[in-house]
Amino acid sequence: MVEQDPKGMSVEGGIDRLSAETGNMLRGRLTGLRIELLDGGVVLSGTARSFYAKQLALHAVMTGTHLPVVRNEIQVI
Repeated sequence: MVEQDPKGMSVEGGIDRLSAETGNMLRGRLTGLRIELLDGGVVLSGTARSFYAKQLALHAVMTGTHLPVVRNEIQVI
């Protein structure tokens, strides 16, 4: 069964949309952003061009999901 938020939208659909929106917002500074649900929180992965871009992605996801970030595995290159 797919989890749903109070408005009836699937959590996975919202996560996919947030991933795309965050990727667009940080275009050129962040690639391959993945947001996965895990243990009541989220795990982030992808590649950032700076620590600042990694932090921007973290804050965008925390604000967009209202879930704790269990792990931030975004690599800075």
